Amino acid sequence: MIYTLKQFAKMFQTTEHTIRYYTDINLLPCERDKGNRRIFNEESVNWMQGIVCLKGCDASIEDIKEYCELCRLPESRATLLARYQIILRQREQAYQRIEEAKATAAYMDEKVKHYEKVLAGVIPDDTNPENWTTNTRPPKH
Repeated sequence: MIYTLKQFAKMFQTTEHTIRYYTDINLLPCERDKGNRRIFNEESVNWMQGIVCLKGCDASIEDIKEYCELCRLPESRATLLARYQIILRQREQAYQRIEEAKATAAYMDEKVKHYEKVLAGVIPDDTNPENWTTNTRPPKH
């Protein structure tokens, strides 16, 4: 199947500008129609799914580009190991973000409990940063 730029961007819930950028920096293969407009095929879909996955892991454009370049090289143990190292690095970063998210969620749980005490009249309202002092300011998180 062949997709226009607009269809392709919509399929991946991104902007046409982003798709153009990816093709311009050689992340995403595309062909051109008779009017020199970008068109995309199933191989493009495969590449974009890989890009979206790496982007979802918060991979940098540089890492994604390196990964794509390695994929385009002839298959070898060296290129496989290099791609594997990128994936390991992205996995580690994903786990770090999970831990950060857990810490943030725990902090917010404590804030909810604190607000509930304020709303119940158990403690005075000390939730507005405008009224904090150096002694009442919450610790840095």
